Amino acid sequence: TLTASANTSYLWSTGATTQSINVTTSGNYTVTVTDGNGCTTVSSPTTITVNALPTAIVTPSGATTFCQGGSVTLTVSANSSYIWNTGATTQSINITTSGTYTVTVTSASDGCVAVSTPITVTVNPLPTATITPSGSTTFCQGGSVTLTASTNTSYHWSTGATTQSIIVTTSGSYTVTVTNGNGCTAISSATTVTV
Repeated sequence: TLTASANTSYLWSTGATTQSINVTTSGNYTVTVTDGNGCTTVSSPTTITVNALPTAIVTPSGATTFCQGGSVTLTVSANSSYIWNTGATTQSINITTSGTYTVTVTSASDGCVAVSTPITVTVNPLPTATITPSGSTTFCQGGSVTLTASTNTSYHWSTGATTQSIIVTTSGSYTVTVTNGNGCTAISSATTVTV
C-alpha cells in the first residue's frame, strides 16, 4: 500500500484519486497532490518490484495408480528449498501409499514461495490368493481332490488351467495366480497333493 502525505486531493499515476493505493504489479508510481490553496506538487517515483513465483511442477516417474508393493517417485522442479506435505525436504520423494501429495517450494533468488498442484496416488490392494481343497489332499490312486481358489477376476494355475477350481488326481505341488478387478495379482502358497 502506497500512502501520500495528507493533502486536499490526490491523483496517482494509475489514475486513482484516493490518499492510498494498493499495488500488486511492478512499476514506478507517483502521486500529484493539491493542498487547500490549490498548489500542486508531484512526488518522486516509488519503484515497486513484484517477483515472479517459483515454478512448482511435480512430475511422477510413472503411473500414479499401481498395485500394492509398487511405488512412484514424485519430483518437483528445481528450487532452493522444498517442503512436502509428508514432511520430506528433498526435491524427490518415493511414494508407496495412497494419498494426495503437494510440495511448497521457495525460490533461491528472492525467497518467493509457491505450492504445487496436488498429485493423487492410488495404491490398489493385492487380491487374496488361497487354495481350499474339497477334502483330504492325501488319498489312494483312483481318487481325486478339488482345489478351489479364492474368488477373484481371473485365475492361472500351475497346471495351466484358468478356472477357479481344478480336479487333481496326481501327486504334486499346486499354486494359483489370481488377478482382481484392479489388475493386481498374487500367488497362493503351494498345496501339496499326495496320491
